[in-house]
Amino acid sequence: MTVYFIGAGPGDPDLITVKGAKLVERCPVVLYTGSLVPAEVVARANDEALVLSSEAMDLDEIVSVCKQAYDNNQDVARVQTGDLSIYSSLAETTRRLDELGIDWQVVPGVSSFQASAAALGQELTLPEVCQTIILSRASGRTPVPDKENLKSLAQHEATLCLFLSISLIRKVVRELKEVYSDDWPVAVVEKASHPEQRIIRGTLDNITQQVEAAGIKATAMIIVSKVLQEKDFKDSKLYDNTFSHGFRRARIVEAN
Repeated sequence: MTVYFIGAGPGDPDLITVKGAKLVERCPVVLYTGSLVPAEVVARANDEALVLSSEAMDLDEIVSVCKQAYDNNQDVARVQTGDLSIYSSLAETTRRLDELGIDWQVVPGVSSFQASAAALGQELTLPEVCQTIILSRASGRTPVPDKENLKSLAQHEATLCLFLSISLIRKVVRELKEVYSDDWPVAVVEKASHPEQRIIRGTLDNITQQVEAAGIKATAMIIVSKVLQEKDFKDSKLYDNTFSHGFRRARIVEAN
């Protein structure tokens, strides 16, 4: 018996991995985050499967479902949105399962920051412009460590992807303006990959007004980066015909 923690992706039901979908189809117990996981994802479950929403459950109740399945020797598909390595309940749940001696595995999923980049048609790293991506959140009801405050993170000028922070957009902009200029590029993607997806592009100077005018209050990714406006960047070395790597030798062009 195994509990499979499955990242269902950011919203589009087709973005669950093939492995994740197969597990949903075959597991006799499917426990999913009903407030976030699309119904089409759990519709893949077997007609005889026990399908439960964890929307109104606390951690004890979630673990209890897993323990009951363990006692019945039934695999569990624990389906949650995005990828479970980022802002999920994976660590606290698996700690409890370890205490009970219940086996578990993680199936990765597509994160909302990746879906947001896809919606923007944007590479988050560009040669000699930005080679680092920081995934973080603004401090609100859930605090962040002091050394991870936005002002400190902004010092790197890396691509900054902020989860769970759109309701704090004024605070985000205020803190970033302590480091960046008013014209620093920002994009907001609401409900990335959903049919109702919306995109707002702007700068630190005008993004707050645009977000508030659009009425965006939840389920949105904030991306702050120079790459959003940079057009004059160098090609990477990946396909440079003067660059050798393990799979291709550089072409030597002799001068006339």
